[in-house]
Amino acid sequence: MEQASAAAIIDAHGVVTGWSEGARRLTGYPAEEAVGRAARELLAEDPPSGAVSRLSGTAVLRRRDGSTVSLALAACPVLGADGTPGGYVITVPGRPGEDEPGLVDQAFQQASLSMSVFDARQRYLRVNKRACQVMGVPEETLTGRYFPDTADDSEYSRAFLDHLRRVAETGEAVHFETYTRGPAEAHEHAWNIEMWPVRDSSGELAGTALAAFDSSEQHWARQRLAVLNEAASAIGTTLDVVRTAEELVGLLIPRFADFASVDLLDWVLGADEPLAVPAEDIELRRVAHGTAAEGYPTPSVHLGASDVYPLYSAPARALREGRAVLTGPGDPDFDRWMRVRNAQAPRNRRYRESVRSTLAVPLRARGTTMGVAVMVRAAPLDPYGPQDVVLAEELASRAAVCVDNARRFARERSTALALQHSLLPRGLPGQAAVEVAHRYLPSGSAAGIGGDWFDVIPLSGCRVALVVGDVVGHGIPSTATMGRLCTAVRTLADVDLPPDELLTHLDDLVTHLAAVGEDGEEEVAELGATCLYAVYDPVSRRLDLASAGHPAPAVVLPDGTARLLPLAAGPPLGVGGLPFEATGVELPEGSIVALYTDGLIDDRGRDVDHALAELCRALSAPAASLDARCDTVLKTVMPEEPSDDVALLLACTRALGDDRVAAWDVAPDAGQVAATRQAAMEQLAAWGLEETAFVTELVVSELVTNAIRYGEPPIRLRLIRDRSLICEVSDGSSTSPHLRRAHAFDEGGRGLLLVAQLTQRWGSRQMGGGKTIWAEQALPES
Repeated sequence: MEQASAAAIIDAHGVVTGWSEGARRLTGYPAEEAVGRAARELLAEDPPSGAVSRLSGTAVLRRRDGSTVSLALAACPVLGADGTPGGYVITVPGRPGEDEPGLVDQAFQQASLSMSVFDARQRYLRVNKRACQVMGVPEETLTGRYFPDTADDSEYSRAFLDHLRRVAETGEAVHFETYTRGPAEAHEHAWNIEMWPVRDSSGELAGTALAAFDSSEQHWARQRLAVLNEAASAIGTTLDVVRTAEELVGLLIPRFADFASVDLLDWVLGADEPLAVPAEDIELRRVAHGTAAEGYPTPSVHLGASDVYPLYSAPARALREGRAVLTGPGDPDFDRWMRVRNAQAPRNRRYRESVRSTLAVPLRARGTTMGVAVMVRAAPLDPYGPQDVVLAEELASRAAVCVDNARRFARERSTALALQHSLLPRGLPGQAAVEVAHRYLPSGSAAGIGGDWFDVIPLSGCRVALVVGDVVGHGIPSTATMGRLCTAVRTLADVDLPPDELLTHLDDLVTHLAAVGEDGEEEVAELGATCLYAVYDPVSRRLDLASAGHPAPAVVLPDGTARLLPLAAGPPLGVGGLPFEATGVELPEGSIVALYTDGLIDDRGRDVDHALAELCRALSAPAASLDARCDTVLKTVMPEEPSDDVALLLACTRALGDDRVAAWDVAPDAGQVAATRQAAMEQLAAWGLEETAFVTELVVSELVTNAIRYGEPPIRLRLIRDRSLICEVSDGSSTSPHLRRAHAFDEGGRGLLLVAQLTQRWGSRQMGGGKTIWAEQALPES
């Protein structure tokens, strides 16, 4: 409020005859209450006698609300025609409490805040120097003008006017923040604005004052902190190198750069060992880029393409020097680089001419340089400054760690996958018991490759073992453990143990491995595994199986009905001390047995019973082949994004008819050897296998003789004609035969040695009531 505008006119009798608007604001008395009253009634105390004679001095006025104010008053006489005073004009030349006139005004003008005063109709009354700088015009140009007439028609101006009106209408202060560019400013600034009502001494609202604080530094500091906080959750959400680079670009655009790109050295995208940064021109592959808005030209380097950066370019310098490189127009190297780019891609020349600043930051993690992130600002944005460099380095550092993690994961996954593929059967061995088809799909999740495996193991007597298992955990340790278990199962299967006994021995092995790991003697995956072991005999058409915590297999009968085999699940491997239970079932020829790992049916939020029902429906659906049935099962049952490995093994059973199997009971009498041998020769003749008679005759003689001499009844001989000729002799003794070296003068001990040398392979297996010794010999090609 301009106190100098407070004035009153007093006639020669001391009566108030004139009253200004400024006087009303100062005292609160309206003109109709002040005019006609004696001036002495408006004083709280008599003025000093000297002040009256000097026509100036200090007087204490009583306001309308009862309060008092001490004012420096000056009187100017109003002379009549005869030169005598007819009255006096009383004014307030100074301001209350001021020792030095103009000090408050100087403080207002010199404030670092932009300050302005408006009347109740949003017209400028006063502005200080900082406000004039923002507006770009002197105070005289603004005073008395309506605010919208001095500003452009923008969203900010309309919001500013709304706030002014709100203060004037409600009489309440308003605080708000905005980010805009003043009429005389080249760049946008963050403003912290406070508006409050100004009231006169009567309490009526007379105008609005405001103070605006330039909080750009604080604003950018908050923005940088927000970007860093967002980077912690937005970068590295997947263990994928390219996706991580895209996430960095998405974070930089548009808040930090008009254009951003990420280029990597080629080895980063593979599973190779880290390579040093080349000393000459550097070739990088573009994996991600982005622009701030539509209308920006297409980048000259396409995604997935390689580009060679000369040594003087910002990306090459950043890689070679291992630090952020800030450059822009006026830098000889930058100008040279832009000339080369303009020659290579002239369509982007106009965009390059608008570039204000370029920031290239190397992507380094754990001492390894993997690529470079490039950020570009174009007009009208400010060039990058030191604080921007710090922020860019922090973002690049976080992204580099995530890229390196993704690279390491990809490398470990590739190694684990290669190891697992080397352990899984590539070409399943030839056998006549079943026709098989299989699928193995490694998990694509961040957990890594699991320890799933399957196997088909030929056994003696044309039988075959079907195995599927799953090691707890993921990654190379689980794959290595899977390899151990896979090898152990093959070794135990070669001993021809029943399914439940085999799982017992396998359980002991896992328990031992876990105990070694707990003692810290070697690195072992978090142990625990499931396994299903099944043996199918095409002669008896019987499937014997046992499970160690593994899902039960499904079977599809020739009539198309599918069901889960009833099976005691048993404890997982590694629990120890609990028995495994074997189950046997006879299957008609042409039945399909499905063995699988839990990754096929189990997933987060999925009902397992529903998945098993889908499995049975998919298995029973018509299919052109066993391979096609595998694909149908995976397409129908497998989750869209499985979180675990999936192994599926389908086996279609075959049967060996009576025309391919011959058996004889043998009395425990040495005299029966010749008759048994003769019966075997006649059977070979019936099969048309006379060429094998010599070796078969020797094998039958040796095995039957040993059973009579060293074994116990009952004794039985069986010949099986399959892809090979199999001779089996069973007896009631559990004593296993073994090869020994016979001395020169020994009369015996050479029989099994001859059998081993004349046949492809031989062995023995334990049965519930004794043992069986068997030998296989190749059949002549037909």
